[in-house]
Amino acid sequence: MLLVGVALVPSPPAIAHHSYAIYDNDKTLTLAATVEAFRWANPHTVLELAAVANGGESQTRWTIESSSPGILRRFGWTGHSVMRGDRVLVEFSPMRDGSHAGRLHTLTLVGSGKVLRTKLSAPGPEGPRP
Repeated sequence: MLLVGVALVPSPPAIAHHSYAIYDNDKTLTLAATVEAFRWANPHTVLELAAVANGGESQTRWTIESSSPGILRRFGWTGHSVMRGDRVLVEFSPMRDGSHAGRLHTLTLVGSGKVLRTKLSAPGPEGPRP
């Protein structure tokens, strides 16, 4: 009888999450780009960026992933922190396979100089990250 009772107790939902092993966490790249899109959605926010290659006219598209909206809110982000057309400077861990994607550390809005941090940001002059 006890086994029947235990079998009927619902199990807690499993939390699925992908590994960050696809990113080279030993490297940090910096990219100047223009925001094409900013998706403020779970499970991860995503920046779609267009960057001009060194001295060239062709644009390279980059996809930069960050934490969930809930985590970014703790660092002062909102769904309107970054808008299409914003010029940004992003620091990120690149993909191990060399594709144009990465995991965001810090984003600076070029026009205002505002720095938006993530849980991967290095401590700034104002002290350690939250």
